[in-house]
Parts: sequence; structure tokens; C-alpha cells
Amino acid sequence: MTATPTANIARSVAGDTRAVVQEFLAARLAGDTERLVTLFADQVDWMLADNPAVPWIRQRSTAAECAAQFTELMEHTVPEDTRASVDTFLVDGTDAVLMEHVSGTVHATGKSFEGLFALHLTVKNGWITRHRLCENSLSIAQACTP
Repeated sequence: MTATPTANIARSVAGDTRAVVQEFLAARLAGDTERLVTLFADQVDWMLADNPAVPWIRQRSTAAECAAQFTELMEHTVPEDTRASVDTFLVDGTDAVLMEHVSGTVHATGKSFEGLFALHLTVKNGWITRHRLCENSLSIAQACTP
């Protein structure tokens, strides 16, 4: 039995989504902001609850702003204490969901944070068009507060 054309297209779309998200993860791991900029669409539907206590958590909409989030995170945290691990990586068509664990230490306060987070990315035409992050923002805010 052969796959239907629709199944092949769906598999191809999911494969493209997985490839872009894997590139995104590799660029984040390498700290390659220039590469990150090329992975985001010109305008991104970015959702992350504003947190005035945390300098790197804010609304963004352009590719450059989205890519800069990683740089800002590294500027405000101790790089050798920052950890992130992907526990689950699910792809369905243009959508990818990553369940991750993050931990780190804030430079300014010396306090640490940790917690789980879920990242929902949408990839269309090879670009990340949607970035939705749900995280333990309370832990991060407490670590940023003197």
C-alpha cells in the first residue's frame, strides 16, 4: 500500500517544520544570532507574557527582535550556569511544540531560577512565523529581583 498524495504532502510539511526548528535549536545552542534572524519571518506573532522584572522577557515582533532575545538572555545570566534541555519535540504540519527545562543564574542578583516551559512554534515557507512561550516566569522574576 502506498501513501496518498495528501499524506506525502503532510509528511513533507512536517519534515520541513522539524528541519527549521532543529536549525533554530542549533543556532540557539551556538549563540548564532545572525542565523536566528534568518529563521524568523519579517513579522512574527510573538507571545510571551510581559514581565517587567525580567529584562529579556518582553514583546517582540520583528526577526531581529526575536533573535535578540537569546543575546539579551545571555547578557543578563551567567552563561556557564545556563542550561536548557528539550524533553519533548512534537511536530504536526506547520506546528512544533517543545517541552523543555531551563535553569540559570542572574548576573545582577546572583540568584538562580529553574522551571519547565513549553514553546509552540509555527513554520511557514521555511520561516518561523509564530513563537508562543509558556514558562515559570515567577521563578525567573524572583531571581531578577534584588
